[in-house]
Amino acid sequence: MAQFDLDAHIRKVPDFPQKGVLFYDITSILTSPEAFRYCVDAMVEHYRDGGIDAIAAIEARGFLFASPFAVRMGIPLILVRKKGKLPGEKRAKTYELEYGTATVEIHVEDVPRGGKILLTDDLIATGGTLRAARELITGCGGIVTGVFGVVGLPFLNYRTALADLPVHTLITYDAE
Repeated sequence: MAQFDLDAHIRKVPDFPQKGVLFYDITSILTSPEAFRYCVDAMVEHYRDGGIDAIAAIEARGFLFASPFAVRMGIPLILVRKKGKLPGEKRAKTYELEYGTATVEIHVEDVPRGGKILLTDDLIATGGTLRAARELITGCGGIVTGVFGVVGLPFLNYRTALADLPVHTLITYDAE
């Protein structure tokens, strides 16, 4: 795959959502068809021969990258939603955030039992949401075989939370 300057397409917003934080905004990738296409093409290239049976995406921006990937790969898309958004039989997992807790849910019937599932989000920081999603998928009988993120922030220690999984990102930032 040809070299692409993805960094040029990621907006950096200082002091958001609070003072001292540098926010890596991927919405600017979505406004560039070239950058968005690069991300999806890179995902397909990396996982084409990985034997993935489904992709699970974290709400909301994870959906944006996982959806075209699922279509291109011909595999199901599993949605990991915020609490209260799914109507069917579901499992829920509450996890710790920096200042409180959050809960994610998944439809039980959407997870293929014994299926190899790639877990994805737009940006990987602490890995807490992805770890909670993995527990949900595993609890439904699926097997998470890897994690994908467009952006990785390893200085926030996601490798600790996801230590036994291969994590692939298209770009990493080692500091704020």
